Amino acid sequence: MSLRRRLSALFDGSAVPLRAPESVPDVRNRAVWDAVDGEFLLAEATAVLARPMPVLTASAWARTFRDGVRTEYEDAAGQVRDRVTLLVLAAVLDQGLPFLDGAIDGLVALAETTTWCWAPHERFAAGRGEVLGDPDEPFLDLGAAEVVALFAWADHVLGPAFDVRAPGLRKRLQREADRRVLTPFERVRDWHWLGLDGDAHNWNPWIHHAVLAAALLLEPDPERRLRLVRLVVEGLDHYVAVLPDDGGIDEGVAYWWHGACRLLEALDLLAETTGLDARGLPVLAPLIRFPHRMHLGGAAYVNAGDGPARLPAAQPWHVLHRWGERLGDAGVRAHAASRARESGRLVWPQAGLGRALAGLADPRWRRAVAAEPAGTWLAREEWLPRVQVLVARETAGTPAGLTVAVKAGHNGERHNHLDVGTFWVAVDGVPVVADVGQPTYTAASFGPDRYGAWPLRSEWHNVPEPGAPQQPGREHGARDVRVELTAAATGLSADLAGAYPEGLVRRWIRTVRLVRDEACVLVDDEGVTGLLRYVLAGDVEVGAGYAVVSHGESPVLRLTWDPLVATPEFAYRALDDPLLRASWGERLGRLTLVVRAGPVRVRLERVP
Repeated sequence: MSLRRRLSALFDGSAVPLRAPESVPDVRNRAVWDAVDGEFLLAEATAVLARPMPVLTASAWARTFRDGVRTEYEDAAGQVRDRVTLLVLAAVLDQGLPFLDGAIDGLVALAETTTWCWAPHERFAAGRGEVLGDPDEPFLDLGAAEVVALFAWADHVLGPAFDVRAPGLRKRLQREADRRVLTPFERVRDWHWLGLDGDAHNWNPWIHHAVLAAALLLEPDPERRLRLVRLVVEGLDHYVAVLPDDGGIDEGVAYWWHGACRLLEALDLLAETTGLDARGLPVLAPLIRFPHRMHLGGAAYVNAGDGPARLPAAQPWHVLHRWGERLGDAGVRAHAASRARESGRLVWPQAGLGRALAGLADPRWRRAVAAEPAGTWLAREEWLPRVQVLVARETAGTPAGLTVAVKAGHNGERHNHLDVGTFWVAVDGVPVVADVGQPTYTAASFGPDRYGAWPLRSEWHNVPEPGAPQQPGREHGARDVRVELTAAATGLSADLAGAYPEGLVRRWIRTVRLVRDEACVLVDDEGVTGLLRYVLAGDVEVGAGYAVVSHGESPVLRLTWDPLVATPEFAYRALDDPLLRASWGERLGRLTLVVRAGPVRVRLERVP
């Protein structure tokens, strides 16, 4: 059943009373906020107050159009939002005037910027051939969504304090939210991110969740508020309609938090403020399992597409835990609580103000992070047939030993890399045969020059190169995908020929298997001559028929093959991209096997 049908009372003409979200009370409810141990937030807020607020400049914004650099402005804008978020939280917890004044200053600074849009998204400016946004024609994108959500939750939680300390501020927040977000959302009904063509991706719930918060918390007209909520439900329905029934997200774990997670939060907000509950949709139970099904160990996750190899700690883990409680999934709860404890934080302001407030105000989440018994969520194997990703472990319940992941799929996925047939191998939860991951975005990251970035190309994924690299497009994908799911061995086999230029190779069968009783991974390639690539994280020693990867002084993984069949070549690549260095340090290695005659078997074993 669709989301819209579940919430059909919003469309039958009856008046639906809209309530404030009581789970996040305003600053006057001291029983809730005084119960929160927020010393770490107050310490950070004090440090932030001692530093000047970043200045958002037109020249930084225009760099996207001039030289392709988008991060100078976006990073500064993110720092302003994070600063305001932290100061709002501190003002709620401590009620100190310096924190309150700092939050007010930041909100007004954001209200006075020309645009909230991130420059690469600004299609209106690009269409005019200009490098600056027009305040009279705002473009509703992710940047605008982030700011309006910040305004909405700041007004909700600190509104009474604003009325005393800065009369008129709330009216200004409402005005800017209306002008930049609510009116464009209501007036333009063919935004590309709505998914009217069936291509609804993370932008859809990301923006709809923010619009919903702004409508509920900032819009004073009850009739318009209801009309906006109805449009949000209609829009979210496009996203729900394309969610696969196995819960897989082809955008990967990093974008799960910006897409699927925001859908969950929107459904929570709808249920709390309207009383109409659509949280029983069947697709949601597998959806909340996706993050832990892709877990390799520690901060490492299967990072297909645009995503870092090591997931940043600043995630709203409480949302996942709450849904694990609601749907009775112990693995979801255990994963969320464990990762939050490992991060050392109850909440992360960088994940957003509304999220941080909800986590801090929830006593069940505070107890879970502090004292909930550790559980397990790592199954022996996980197979997601819609996105064609397989994850298998030597032993269920632990990352110890070998973990292998394999991806089939196609090269038209959202946030796609040219990676059909790639695989990962982790030792004790640490990636060794690795995916480079997402580099820092530029203006070219989403356009015809996307695959000019080397980390996205097939030459830097663990795939064959039978005379040419893989090609982009949904038509370039795996064929005849088969899986083996037994206690003795778990594996995936696929014909990769379709991922390459038409006619280049008739057939290339790759099989990747975790053989548990031999404690090894076997990679068999049955094609023609060509190159086999392996991206390796660590120090690598290469010889005839073998390669050994070490971490520090300790060898961790040995790769072996028949030296009469393939000759090795190896080189390190220095990393200068800050996102890649955060995952891998100063360099990654790439082993290339030059195949003289197939088939080729590579055996991967943990070094004792």
